[in-house]
Amino acid sequence: MVLRHYWKLLPATSALLLTNLAMGQTPALMVKAPVGVVVKKGATVDVKLTATLNAGFHLNSHTPTEDYLIPLTLKWEGPLDVLDVVYPKPQMETYSFDPKPLSVLTGQFPLLTKFRAPATAPPGPVTLTGKVRYQACNNNSCFAPKNVPVTLTVQVLP
Repeated sequence: MVLRHYWKLLPATSALLLTNLAMGQTPALMVKAPVGVVVKKGATVDVKLTATLNAGFHLNSHTPTEDYLIPLTLKWEGPLDVLDVVYPKPQMETYSFDPKPLSVLTGQFPLLTKFRAPATAPPGPVTLTGKVRYQACNNNSCFAPKNVPVTLTVQVLP
């Protein structure tokens, strides 16, 4: 039933998307990783990424209110264990394209990850690669989902 509702919106959403693209109004999410992250073997470390979405746009939170909306996600690959990803508290806002309040993020917000260095990790620098996936919208329509790559270097101490 939800998909049937979604497909009805597709022609209008596509037209708005093309109009927004033609006008040069596209969302951009920048994600900055910290430098100088250090962890001892067998210990944990909290790492805060800073994400910034350009003005005039919002993105769906990690807990969107509709099944057809793409949630914000952060995934990591690398030699450290990911224990938890903590997303910021979303705002509930109403927009012209949906009468129900939506769970969204705007502006600048943190993305926190708790990592553990395995006891068997070799000392020295390690690189983790991450991917932030999001779907941004403006007051009229939503855009295709995007992925933002993130690289994090962590110094593992003995």
